[in-house]
Amino acid sequence: MNVSAPPVSPTPLTRSQRFGLLAAAFLSWMFSGLGISLFILIHRQMTLGLLGIDTPEQTVTRWFTWYQAAFLFGAAVGGWLFGWLGDRIGRTKSMGLSVLCSAIFTFGCYFNSSAEVMLLLRFLACLGIGGVWPNAVALVAEAWPDGSRPFLAGLLGAAANVGFVLLGVIGYCYPITQEAWRWTLLVGASPALLGVLVLWLVPESTRWLTSRSVIRSGAANESPLREVLRPPLLSRTLLGIALGAIPVVGSAANANWLVPWTDHVMQQQVRAAAADPPSKQSRNAATLTPKKQLDARSKAETQITRSGGAVFGSLLGGIIASLLGRRVSYFLISLGSLIVSTYIFGSLDPLHPQFQKFAFVLGFVGTTYFGWLPLFLPELFPTRVRSTGSGISFNTGRIVSAIVVLSAGVLLDQFGGDYSRVGLWTGMIYAVGMLVVWFVPRQMVGRLED
Repeated sequence: MNVSAPPVSPTPLTRSQRFGLLAAAFLSWMFSGLGISLFILIHRQMTLGLLGIDTPEQTVTRWFTWYQAAFLFGAAVGGWLFGWLGDRIGRTKSMGLSVLCSAIFTFGCYFNSSAEVMLLLRFLACLGIGGVWPNAVALVAEAWPDGSRPFLAGLLGAAANVGFVLLGVIGYCYPITQEAWRWTLLVGASPALLGVLVLWLVPESTRWLTSRSVIRSGAANESPLREVLRPPLLSRTLLGIALGAIPVVGSAANANWLVPWTDHVMQQQVRAAAADPPSKQSRNAATLTPKKQLDARSKAETQITRSGGAVFGSLLGGIIASLLGRRVSYFLISLGSLIVSTYIFGSLDPLHPQFQKFAFVLGFVGTTYFGWLPLFLPELFPTRVRSTGSGISFNTGRIVSAIVVLSAGVLLDQFGGDYSRVGLWTGMIYAVGMLVVWFVPRQMVGRLED
């Protein structure tokens, strides 16, 4: 009679290993944030460089929505693929491979001169961006005790926004122009070394190793993907997808429009100044007060202020969820995001002196979700399928977001390039979040399942 060997318990992680693992997860998601924001910041100059300086504004905007959709579809597929790999070959290996995937294909963009090929390379690079999140979240959640998780969830949620700010600062110090934008792609490819170091140096999750030992002993042997897509976990997966989709749609289809909106208004201001004779410009100077004068650094400034607020909001997300409860905190985040988004797109514009302040506020409130999600989503799934379940829950929302972004591009054409009207419509997604969160059962939150 064959008797399965008892599972072997791996050696627990030391304190220094836990901090090293946290640093690797933080940096991996931080550089993913840099990669996410890359095409938001450079899209106009890149599109004009690839298609020609006389490309109509509607075409430039249409390509922005396509590049955003390529990111969202790519990240969704990558979240499924690398999340599944995280439960199969290990969180660390899958996260390192995700970082390398993003860096290598972004490096390939540097040499490309075709807009259509750039779209494909962006999709492939974003497979890696989507793959980082579920593995980073699973690693951190499994390496630290439950009492530390609210703060660490916020810290990890803030990481991507640190990447947004970092690229914004770089773009502010070295303005991105039509003649000089390709260098940013080298910045986006720079994390390749980090991917190698993750594969080489970062220890594996001991919870995952224990889970795999149990599977090998014959106690369980089902595909993680199949398990999260059928009862009893299917209902949790669907709930996770719904809750993950709200902030992803809000970020990609609403808040992220602040940067291209600023760039668009700046270009309008430049054209108007070029068309007016100097005498008329001097007569109109009084009408520009208290309006701002924008320049090539203005969109980078918007990215810095919006993402700067997001860093602080994300840091507090896990703590707020722990203090107020998962459902109440998500409801309040959705309500606050709806109010601020409606005010910005309904009452302000990038020339308004209060615009940057409220961009910071929208970043702060609207990305508190991303400190909430790393705390809640791992709680939905047991260790053996945690990376797969978290990846599907978070990244499937990107598919919904991609559809909304493409629809927003159509709306922008119909609204004659009026970003404010598009922002008002897409901001309604936060109202949906206010309703969806009440479907979370009270007994489903608070601790990780083994």
